[in-house]
Amino acid sequence: MTEEAKPEAKEAKAEETLDAKDTLVPLDKYLSAGIHIGTQRKLKDMSKFIYKVRPDGLSVLDVSEIDKRIRAASTMLANYDPKKIMVVCARDVGRPAVKKFCDLTGITPIITRFMPGSLTNPAYAKYTEPELLFIIDPGADKQALMEALKMNIPIISLCDSNNMTQHIDFILPCNNKGKKSLSMLFWILSREVMLKQKKIKKADDFKYTVEEFEDFPEQE
Repeated sequence: MTEEAKPEAKEAKAEETLDAKDTLVPLDKYLSAGIHIGTQRKLKDMSKFIYKVRPDGLSVLDVSEIDKRIRAASTMLANYDPKKIMVVCARDVGRPAVKKFCDLTGITPIITRFMPGSLTNPAYAKYTEPELLFIIDPGADKQALMEALKMNIPIISLCDSNNMTQHIDFILPCNNKGKKSLSMLFWILSREVMLKQKKIKKADDFKYTVEEFEDFPEQE
């Protein structure tokens, strides 16, 4: 296969100024997971995170910015009591990764339907008062976003090139629609948060694989 048939080869070349020694994972792992591949729809909100647009119209998000913001997000997450953080994921494709991330870090996942009133109605049986909300997509997770906004809860969100970012306190740009992308991102976040939580002493102590974040384990 020629380089013309491999968009990721061109993207690797385009990112050649990024020092792989300074990234959380080798650059080729980011690229192979497609963590930087956006959509053909590009909104102004996300323009500052777009490195370039491919000939096929797909946006390419800035890998160095993704890496930098994963670091910042892990620090933010580790600074809260994990029981006071809620991660909401409406997309089926991201639920296994979110569940694994939460299992490892002690953070609370909502990977079934987010019920209206969960953050705003004290009379609701499952009402909760998180101190930080982490959502996977501001469109798909809009109900949780709007309730957090009403209750003045800070919001971290993964955002793709087609996402609007109003009301988001911290944007983590990435491909938030692909299984491999989300698995890679939450694999890295798990390791980095656990390091900061002092659950592991060094990165090599993190023995989980990216594949373990891709699907729910089979029930015996």
